[in-house]
Amino acid sequence: MSEGHNFVSEELQGAGRRISANSLECEAKEKNKCRVYREILQSFDQSHVRTEALDDLKTKILSYTPGRWVENSRGMKSSNYNVPETTTLLLVGPKGCGKSSLVNRISKVFEKGKFASERAQVSYNLLVGDGTYFLQEYMVPRDSSSVCLYDTRGLSDNTSENIEMLKQLMTKGVRNGGLILRPSDSASLIKRMKCKARQSGCRSREKRKVNFVIFVINGLEILKAMETNCERGTKYTQMIATTFNCPYLSFKDDKPIVVVTHGDLISLADRARIRVHLGDLLGVPPATQVFDIPESYDPATELAIAEMLVYALEHADKHMPLSRRGSLSEQVSYPIHA
Repeated sequence: MSEGHNFVSEELQGAGRRISANSLECEAKEKNKCRVYREILQSFDQSHVRTEALDDLKTKILSYTPGRWVENSRGMKSSNYNVPETTTLLLVGPKGCGKSSLVNRISKVFEKGKFASERAQVSYNLLVGDGTYFLQEYMVPRDSSSVCLYDTRGLSDNTSENIEMLKQLMTKGVRNGGLILRPSDSASLIKRMKCKARQSGCRSREKRKVNFVIFVINGLEILKAMETNCERGTKYTQMIATTFNCPYLSFKDDKPIVVVTHGDLISLADRARIRVHLGDLLGVPPATQVFDIPESYDPATELAIAEMLVYALEHADKHMPLSRRGSLSEQVSYPIHA
């Protein structure tokens, strides 16, 4: 009887320890979330102070050439790499998330005249407009050949189609003017898009290899999903998480940058909540890899854009492919023996 009593007592103690350990883990996670949330809120308050660094960041970006920051990343000479003429950053995200608007906002940061025309066609009414179906290349700034942004067709609700599209873009390269069609597209849509393709003339013959990815997300849609917990919102966030973690978008262990748009329609507190939520959902640090870029033209937004571009270009240079000469000198595998 005493043996049975001791056994039950030990089991209860073990369960208590497990519950206690789980509680501690949950408490630690919540404390970390609160810390990151406060850090992000403070960054909004301090943005007017940090704008003093904006000119330095803009100068750094304007003086950038592909491979310029390679030595800082991997301690090797640029001659050890196959450095492209242009570093290519691919914009990916759901339809209506603001990819084309982001192109225009990035361009404005480096325009001498604030009233320069917008470069990318923006959809005003998604129920009427077609959105982006053709790959579009935008040099940043306009008269440079060092950096280009590639605007792409919005992601669909079909995850397998998204992954197949991204596989093609990431493995075969991107070409300005290329038409993106899906198996689920209607015959009338395909006919209309092919007609547009003929009217626009020949597409560029030059293909570019994607050097890093910017994943664009509509913050308002994420907030609605967080608040309502409806089936549509759940499917939306699941599609984003699955597509974001598609291996074709990552460069070794480095996942894409996340840009949250539509923040001008959301309170600062909710914008901070969205970044923390996306950090949990996508597995990236919300304070340093999730950038809040609202639909506005002010120094704080320009600073966020500049910081985002520096992050993207640093990681693009970090993953420049080695030349044959460089690859021979690098150890590429680390076998582990049991």
